[in-house]
Amino acid sequence: MAGYSLLTLGDWLANELGLYNILGSSRDTKLLCLQRFVRLFAYGASTLILALYLSSVHVSDAKIGLFMSMTLWGDVVISFILTLFADGLGRRRTLMLGAALMTASGVVFALSGNYWVLVAASIFGVISPSGNEIGPFKAIEESTLSQLSAPAIRSDVFAWYTLLGNAGTAFGMVVCGWLVEWLQTLEGWTPIRAYRIIFGIYASLGIVKLVLSIMLSKQCEPQPKAQEYQQVTELHDVEVESLLSSDDEDEPKRSHPQTPSKQAPPPSAPAQSKFLLLPSLSPTTLTILLKLSFLFAFDSLASGLVPASWITYFFTTKFALPEGRLGTLFFTTSIIAALSNLVASSISKRIGLLKTMVFTHLPSAVFLALIPVPRNVYVAMCFLVLRSCTQSMDQAPRQAFLAAAVLPSERTAVMGIVNVVRALSQSGGPVVTGWLAATGKFWVAFLVAGALKAGYDLAMLRMFLGFRSREDEGKVGRGREDA
Repeated sequence: MAGYSLLTLGDWLANELGLYNILGSSRDTKLLCLQRFVRLFAYGASTLILALYLSSVHVSDAKIGLFMSMTLWGDVVISFILTLFADGLGRRRTLMLGAALMTASGVVFALSGNYWVLVAASIFGVISPSGNEIGPFKAIEESTLSQLSAPAIRSDVFAWYTLLGNAGTAFGMVVCGWLVEWLQTLEGWTPIRAYRIIFGIYASLGIVKLVLSIMLSKQCEPQPKAQEYQQVTELHDVEVESLLSSDDEDEPKRSHPQTPSKQAPPPSAPAQSKFLLLPSLSPTTLTILLKLSFLFAFDSLASGLVPASWITYFFTTKFALPEGRLGTLFFTTSIIAALSNLVASSISKRIGLLKTMVFTHLPSAVFLALIPVPRNVYVAMCFLVLRSCTQSMDQAPRQAFLAAAVLPSERTAVMGIVNVVRALSQSGGPVVTGWLAATGKFWVAFLVAGALKAGYDLAMLRMFLGFRSREDEGKVGRGREDA
């Protein structure tokens, strides 16, 4: 009896966490998730030592901040161009090109210590100053995953996609930290030489990602127009309810069988672009995009003020933490953040995506502002760990929210534009933090970042509470016709 109860509990837990859904997903879905793990492993490893490497080659704090900002500006340009034309050129080809740029950046960082050469490599290549996504990969992968995943399981797929990315960052940081510390114990090994080994590994992982991109099938490419509009009209009720039904609980929950005579007409297709490779966005999508871009800009500016590279630099300069312990600290926070995404998926099924995004992200903003307050390293580490408990729980619900709000043909462009807006807003943060660090006011960056993130959460709730996506409106329209 006890064994049966444990099996039942395990089955329930696996279902709640979406384990069955990700295991039963397509081969391409698994390859995309694996790509994200490999990529974020490389990002995590390079992020831990990026600011330390620049400092070791005698770059000032202010110039380190400028370097990070210019890196993000380059990401804006590269991401905008590649994601805007990704569906026209081919998603797989775009991912391959991005992987090649990632490899090239790693090679340059492993061989050169010249500031302007490194700036050029970071602008035209792919180097992450924050340990998070940079480059065109995320928007293309999210659009592809939305296409490959049934609406009923999409939030679970995004949760595991996000989890594996956070896990990659965690393992990249801990491996990098202890490897660098061990290499410096060897005779003749300077910190600069040890740091360059990490960038060599970064380049190698770019090649691994290139191979994984080549292995993707044609199913990852955009759907024909007729097929995608049919998919919109046949969305399962589960996505609609998980998206917003909990935010509007007074709406009666009824299901209506669809018949050819009563089926709602498919959404009108947006006008064809004059340029074959350029996507067109409908007026409804443009309205949603403007609102979300405005809100995401505040959140990203806050993230830019305190990227992981600056946080590692803060703990190193203020508390003199060695690389090994620093890597372990960020491994812990990244693992906690990764596991929290599974909890977010379960919560979103009960209270809706929007409330999950806001109520989980708000506490992390408070803990972020508190990190520089204590003089004791363990108290500061405690605030950092507490922040990690909820800091990324909004990611998977946000991706599912955005994917459901626009048409399939618009997802790659919309997600690309959103990522460009986020990167552009984030790019202003590091240079400000560099100036604050140089003037002995590092703590101000944490305080302002926490306040901006809290404001973003409250504004998001105010502007989108009760919002209905076009899939919701299609469901209501079909229900009225059936009645």
